[in-house]
Amino acid sequence: MSQLNDSNNIPHKPDYVLGTHNDEHARLGMQHSLWREFVLDAWKRAEIGAGSSVVDVGAGPGFATMDLAEIVGATGHVTAVEISSKFTQEVKDQANARGLNNVNVHIVDLMHEDIPLVSAGAGFDAAWCRWVCMFVADVGALVRSIHGSLRVGGVAVFHEYVHYETYGLQPPTPGIDSFTKAAMESFRVRGGNANIAGTLLKELRQQGFEIVSIKPIARSARPHEPLWQWPAGFIRTYLPRLVELGHIDNAFAANVLDELARAEQDPQSIMLTPTVLEIIARK
Repeated sequence: MSQLNDSNNIPHKPDYVLGTHNDEHARLGMQHSLWREFVLDAWKRAEIGAGSSVVDVGAGPGFATMDLAEIVGATGHVTAVEISSKFTQEVKDQANARGLNNVNVHIVDLMHEDIPLVSAGAGFDAAWCRWVCMFVADVGALVRSIHGSLRVGGVAVFHEYVHYETYGLQPPTPGIDSFTKAAMESFRVRGGNANIAGTLLKELRQQGFEIVSIKPIARSARPHEPLWQWPAGFIRTYLPRLVELGHIDNAFAANVLDELARAEQDPQSIMLTPTVLEIIARK
């Protein structure tokens, strides 16, 4: 069964800026489902398959970890690293419920600890890292850690934002545009950077990675389409968090929700997602 390494004794685990509450867990599940086709395509082009050893960097509650475990099969292995003890327990529970024996789970502070290897000197074939770089204080340290965890010839696959400002309704509306700016600011004050993809590319090259593939992903949705619920759901989930963090007040949040509700009553409304850059890099 899956193994949970909780011996790290991290004394002050920082809380996620997005939180780890049940609503956020549900949003992450929906998010993974709506992005799964792009993820599976990236893994295929990175040649992640049966027998691969993969590290899921910043695994969250483990939605990608479970898919990876199914793909690599009994002859492969997946290591999930995650700082949240709540999420690491959920990864372990998912793996045990599915009878997956090829998953290990480790509590790791990626800014201060190395990614644990399956065995001494045996680097991973691949690393998967989605929307983690944007939240860390030092993306260079994260890239170095990923580089050190891979075997020579191993690949790192990233999905990170390159132009977060595309997030919102088209034509733009003042409330949701202000929400996007407030969200970006909340990431910044916690040491993150919504538009991290360019910096990530620079750090990958400096660390000696070969950039194998770059693919921008821009998506749009109307209210009746499932994808609409991803950007709209983030607005609804993150507004209370922004109030809690002191970035906005309740009146601001109510105005944004009213604007979103009006948009959803118009079947011709168009919502754009933040633009993602998919990067595949080889050690």
